[in-house]
Formats: sequence, C-alpha cells, structure tokens
Amino acid sequence: MTLRKRRNRLAGRILGAAAAGALAMLAVTTGLPESSTQESPELVVDEAPGYAVEDFNYPFADEILAEKSIVLKRGDGHITLADCAVGTGQIEISTRSSEDNICFDTVGDEGWLTLEIPAVYSVKGNDYATTVDLTVGTEEKTVEVRKNAWTPVGESADPEGRDHMLVEIRTVK
Repeated sequence: MTLRKRRNRLAGRILGAAAAGALAMLAVTTGLPESSTQESPELVVDEAPGYAVEDFNYPFADEILAEKSIVLKRGDGHITLADCAVGTGQIEISTRSSEDNICFDTVGDEGWLTLEIPAVYSVKGNDYATTVDLTVGTEEKTVEVRKNAWTPVGESADPEGRDHMLVEIRTVK
C-alpha cells in the first residue's frame, strides 16, 4: 500500500469518527424524539391532602393502662406522664393502688389532663398553680394543690375516709 492510500484511508476513518461524534452530540443536546408508546405522566393525587385534626386523646393510653393501670384520657399535651425523678419539679400523686408515686411533667403556661387514678390520698405540687378534681360516688371535689408541697386529698382529707378517684389535673404558671 502506498503512502497516499494510507493517508486517504486514515483521513476517511477520522472523518467517519468525527461524523459519528457530531451525531451523538446532536442527539444528547437536542434529545431524542419521543416514542409513541411512551405515556404522558398522570396526576397521582386527585384531591388535596386532608387536614390534621387534634382530638386531644392521650397517645399510647392503651399501653399505659396495660402496663401501669392508669387511665389517661385526654389533654392538651402540657401535662404528661413521666418517670419520677427527684428535684425535677414534677407533680406527684400518691395512691393506694400503686406502690410507687405517679409523676407528671408540666410544660407551657397552662395545661390540663383528664385521667382516672383510683384511691388517691395525696398530691405534691410544683411551681405551677395546680388544681385537681376527684370523685367519690356521685360527688365531685376540686382541690387546690399547694406549690412544692404535699396536699392531702381523697381519703386522707375525707372525714369518712372514702376512696377518691383523681379525674383531672389543671395547671397555670
């Protein structure tokens, strides 16, 4: 093969590679035509999402009832059941139905919690102004709890020594 034929052959290869590269670049920058089998995207959601509605039910109340025999009904989230810890400013409840005190953390400016704790005889307040509602039979009693001190309630404050059920705690800072 002569030198001239080799040059022509090399030039043909270079031109072919350049043409293939140009076509590839053109396809990438302008995109390929859409296939007729490709479907257009469809709307996934037909309507707007629903609203979140707070029902104030106490979360995991069934589990707490099974584990601790405490009925926690509803609240605003500012009074929550907690493990008792000394010096934490918790509200503490003493009851004959539990060997240990039952404690509640309080946050925010005010709070409320409806619950059922039987045989309550004393409540220790914290820095909040706290009131508790108790029932005995068909009677309902409201007691103001002393700040950072134990307040006798229920059977310890009842002349007849009857069992009282704690049904609500309310706090105001």
